[in-house]
Amino acid sequence: MNWIILIIAGLFEVGFASCLGKAKETSGTESYFWYGGFLVCLTVSMILLIKASENLPIGTAYAVWTGIGAVGTVLVGIFIFNEPATFWRIFFICTLIASIVGLKAVSN
Repeated sequence: MNWIILIIAGLFEVGFASCLGKAKETSGTESYFWYGGFLVCLTVSMILLIKASENLPIGTAYAVWTGIGAVGTVLVGIFIFNEPATFWRIFFICTLIASIVGLKAVSN
């Protein structure tokens, strides 16, 4: 159950990074909506990270949380914000995913 909580926390990390990206693209009242989404996603992500790290090693939990956030944010950047999907970006995303899976495999 703690791994599921950690994955959800990582997805909310993607959410708060994505909200920052959308806020940058907007102005006025609409940007406040995105900053509000940022604060909600940030709060939920941190609370879930705290909950998951009660029973998982903090080093592993934090690395997996940031890894999910990094991979997810890069994918959102590629698919939503039209950032380039170069060979090297995809290659290093794959190595990051392999590292996250490896940490999960060697953790108790």
